[in-house]
Amino acid sequence: MSSPLRHAVSAARHVRRTAVRVRRRTQESQTVPVVAGGIRRRPGLRPLHWSVVGGRTLNFAVAVPAGSVSTARLVLACGADRVQVPLEPEPQPDGTVLLTATVPLRHADHAESGARGSVLGDGLWRAALVLTDPAGRSCRTAVKAAAARLPSPGDPTLDHCPSPADGATFRVVRSLDDFALLKVRGPRPHAELVSLDTLWDRVTVHGRLVGSVPAADAAAQAVPRRGPRRPVTVRPDWQGDRFTFDLPLAAMRAAPGRAQAWDLYLRTGRTRLKIARKLTDVRRLRQVHRSAFRLVALADGALVRVHARITAGGAAVVDCADHPSAACSPEAPQ
Repeated sequence: MSSPLRHAVSAARHVRRTAVRVRRRTQESQTVPVVAGGIRRRPGLRPLHWSVVGGRTLNFAVAVPAGSVSTARLVLACGADRVQVPLEPEPQPDGTVLLTATVPLRHADHAESGARGSVLGDGLWRAALVLTDPAGRSCRTAVKAAAARLPSPGDPTLDHCPSPADGATFRVVRSLDDFALLKVRGPRPHAELVSLDTLWDRVTVHGRLVGSVPAADAAAQAVPRRGPRRPVTVRPDWQGDRFTFDLPLAAMRAAPGRAQAWDLYLRTGRTRLKIARKLTDVRRLRQVHRSAFRLVALADGALVRVHARITAGGAAVVDCADHPSAACSPEAPQ
């Protein structure tokens, strides 16, 4: 075998082994140690599509023979709780009928009164179909897990993410015996970053508290990542669960050419929550949310070089350093 052909065969084998390994790891990450079908094997229909889009919208589609079903509904069950979702028939060119549903999801502990969509609590929710034929006879069948979707390196969004509405996580998983499950987990308390606004005379942080209630003594802190500097505290303005504060840049300055990095936190009592952007499905935050270095003029006329940015993990970080020009005239920054 010639050398180029040998290298080509070796590369093909490596690609095949990598694909098998990625498929296995994806299936393992989507499988929970639960037997949803019981001890006895149960028949079930395998959906063509079964996903949660944007962290809060359930999409479901299953194909049935034309004329076999007059009405259908998807039933989600967790313990004694039941949630029923009606399915809409969509005739297909191949003679089948596609039963579909698109419904918003809400967490039971954080759902607003009168909110549209299905309200689910924490736990593993089993999926089943209740089908009624034209003669009025009903049958119930389990829902098999949909085919695992392999991640693509070029995907700009994550396969699953928290709901941007309430921070809860609705994740499609499968049981050990290959049945469909929906794993629901309530939001963990954190301070969600909404925006970092850099103006010519200030940097303003906008955020909201998720999964908790604002405390009367809540304060914002800028904590240095390294060095002997002490944390700087400021009181935010609250409107419900939303907070706003200006960074104390005068106390965050560093020597020219030696920028000091500061992490932003929200502190209530002994609890310290990092201000970060977590309720997003963006895969590469640092590439999408880019920011430039800006010069900010302080009240005493000094110039501070500021870089307010979002890290790859979503954390809000501010780099501060004095500008080489020690001061500027009051008329300069207009």
